[in-house]
Amino acid sequence: MATRTGPCNLITDVAGLRVGQAEDHALRSGVTVLLGERPLVAGVHVMGGAPGTRETDLLVPDRAVQEVDALVLSGGSAFGLDAASGVADGLRAMGRGFAVGAARVPIVPGAILFDLLNGGDHGWTENPYKALGRAALEVAGEMFEIGTAGAGTGATTATLKGGLGSASAVLPSGVTVGALVAVNALGSATVGQGPQFWAAPFEIGDEFGGLGVPRAFPDPMAAPTKLAQHGNTTIGIVATDATLTQAHCTRLAVAAHDGLARALVPSHTLMDGDAIFVAATGTRPAPDLAEQVVLGHAAACVMARAVARAVYAARPMAGDTVPAWRARFG
Repeated sequence: MATRTGPCNLITDVAGLRVGQAEDHALRSGVTVLLGERPLVAGVHVMGGAPGTRETDLLVPDRAVQEVDALVLSGGSAFGLDAASGVADGLRAMGRGFAVGAARVPIVPGAILFDLLNGGDHGWTENPYKALGRAALEVAGEMFEIGTAGAGTGATTATLKGGLGSASAVLPSGVTVGALVAVNALGSATVGQGPQFWAAPFEIGDEFGGLGVPRAFPDPMAAPTKLAQHGNTTIGIVATDATLTQAHCTRLAVAAHDGLARALVPSHTLMDGDAIFVAATGTRPAPDLAEQVVLGHAAACVMARAVARAVYAARPMAGDTVPAWRARFG
């Protein structure tokens, strides 16, 4: 049985999930929020050398709280961590959150990428990310834009614009796995000077052009980077409808990082803050040991595909510091 995508080829093919996004094109930045109909079991793994995160310690398997109300990806470097506060305010107004007596405390872990040197207007007097987070929550739904949207609005790679990507896969067991990623990598998603993607072996159909694998590869030790710009990090979420513990989610996040390594060269560098969350809705049975292995591989594959789709879908805009894929090759 050939692997197939879900109906939308988005992380929201995992039933019960919604994604909301808000962006400011003058700022050249934005926020992406993922939430479910009810709290989600979640884990996280950070492999980059320069991470920016909120409440990731809470996701260690031995902590008291085992579920989250939402996960947030944001631009803005450390300023973007405030996006989760806006999401938490909105969730509290909805009556959602961890119950502590009569109080409700929304649990909203998040991660940020650095997009402060992308040509946007960052001369604000009041941090805009809390409002962007609240706005993203308010428009959450099953359908959402990829490319120049949400947390990927101002993202770049070494050679091309980055962006917001998503992909899904339905496994032979019936389990659905999806990925959501904001690609702002130090390295490159494409091979050499050509249009082909490093993630090409994992492409389903022509979801990022159907260009296949290049015939020639450059010296792997001479991979282009944007080190001089000091603005990087790829952050993402993998979700599934399988029933997982927090420990299982954490292990799945480790496996999902292989998707970044397959799609971005180099990845997980000292100047990237690469972080991946995993969320499980638990509407399908818990996988056995063999199914867990398949699930981990699937997580890496959908993440690699989501990275390529982010770059492929990025839109050219006035003031771009690097070209969009479609402007250069489309």
